[in-house]
Amino acid sequence: MRFLITGGAGFIGSHLAERLLDRGDRVVLLDNLSTGSMDNIRHLKSHAQLQYHLDGIENRQLVAELVDDADAVIHLAAAVGVKLIVESPVRTIETNVNGTQMILEAAAKKRKLVVTASTSEVYGKSTNIPFREDSDLVLGPTTKGRWSYAASKALDEFLALSYWKEKKLPVIVVRFFNTVGPRQTGRYGMVLPNFVKSALDNAPISIYGDGKQSRCFCDVRDTVESLLRLIDTPRAVGEVVNIGNTEEISIEGLAQRVKQRTNSNSAIEFIPYDQAYEPGFEDMMRRVPSVDKLHAITGFRPQTSLNEIIDRVAAFFRDRASAGVAAGSAAPSVPTRAATSSGI
Repeated sequence: MRFLITGGAGFIGSHLAERLLDRGDRVVLLDNLSTGSMDNIRHLKSHAQLQYHLDGIENRQLVAELVDDADAVIHLAAAVGVKLIVESPVRTIETNVNGTQMILEAAAKKRKLVVTASTSEVYGKSTNIPFREDSDLVLGPTTKGRWSYAASKALDEFLALSYWKEKKLPVIVVRFFNTVGPRQTGRYGMVLPNFVKSALDNAPISIYGDGKQSRCFCDVRDTVESLLRLIDTPRAVGEVVNIGNTEEISIEGLAQRVKQRTNSNSAIEFIPYDQAYEPGFEDMMRRVPSVDKLHAITGFRPQTSLNEIIDRVAAFFRDRASAGVAAGSAAPSVPTRAATSSGI
């Protein structure tokens, strides 16, 4: 098959591209490198089945050509990371909503399959744990810019599902729950790489808030496997599906676990939300997915242990350091709906 991956030079996009190439598919990547990095795909550049375009999804003519030449589109390009969301709400909304609309519009002309990446953020402040795909979404007030990302991704979902219902465009909506792993960096507040980097440097590990907020972390290999199985399953079309691990841990517990796994002497410090982000910043206390629907459709459940995930991330940073690249200077990637120091 021929795949177009928007945001393809990002964290999830680059891992997905690897798997698709390994199984013999043709892959075209589109990324403007605003948060992605050539470092993520440098090892793929010479592959005969890979093409890449350093451009944005706002290039309507290019998008139309690439979509027309693809059998399926994996739309991962988005504004992500809590720092970016809080500091640039206009960019967040415009990038997410306008970009998705352009992809769907181009794909609808020949009914190309579109997998649209959404996020666990859309569940908002819901306390109905675990989060199920048919659960109500409970967002905070519009005066809190922190919720603009969740609202923009919810609108992306509405758009995708409307194209399916009205125009018969085959779509699959996936809600990522904190995908983590090698090549993810902490530039935009991603919690696990930030914690691991600090631990390896024996620097203070900074927790935003009181650390009691809990999250579940999904290995990028499991996320990619889930995506491939959904793409290859016709009954997934028209569905919204959670992708995540169900092993829950508090952010303070994560910091302690990282210290343990890396044999670190780092101190743990707590930074109030209003100092880390903005006055009145709101967070979600728990974010736990139900993956029953994913299992029912694909027969697969993400289950890589958190210990293994931490070890893999630590090994990635150690390898970079041994190659002469400081852990803190790793090129930014598109973590796509991963965690931040507040747990987003």
